Amino acid sequence: MSDFDPIRVFRKLAYNNALANFRLYNACSGLQPGDFEAKRVGFFPSLKSTLNHILIVDWFYVDALEGGTLGLKAFAVAEPFDRLDVLWDAQRAVDQRLVSLCERLTSDALATVIELDRGSRIQRERMEDVLSHLFQHQTHHRGQVHAMLAGSSVAPPQLDEFIVDDDAKFRGDELAALKWDETMLMR
Repeated sequence: MSDFDPIRVFRKLAYNNALANFRLYNACSGLQPGDFEAKRVGFFPSLKSTLNHILIVDWFYVDALEGGTLGLKAFAVAEPFDRLDVLWDAQRAVDQRLVSLCERLTSDALATVIELDRGSRIQRERMEDVLSHLFQHQTHHRGQVHAMLAGSSVAPPQLDEFIVDDDAKFRGDELAALKWDETMLMR
């Protein structure tokens, strides 16, 4: 009998996402006035724009993964939040929804087809592919935020210490703040 658990990687990626966002937003909380909105080089023109984009795409995909009907309404406002603290509250909430969803996953659920409302069509994809795409999207844009921080008053934080056991010594503060423990990440 194999110990392989096809759900484990998705649970770990959901926790990784929440922990990386926690660390990234903590870094951003140290920005000087005007840094959040300042024009920067990147796919989106500011930290504010990029972080809002991550959030609304998370809303779109997490809702679809939960079987919701939000669809394109997620994109109705390109930048729904002007303040970092309020944006962080919204991001934390959707991160927790994603963690909860991944905690409840089953192998059968990963093979189900998710419907994504694209306006003129319904895109149908396997749940495992939608999750993989979502995690890639989040990582891609967090990397852009990380690069933008290099040109700000805040040093970019380390964002890749949340998957392997050996990095446990680097993530204790984040786990404690979220009231999580190592067993949640390692099972």
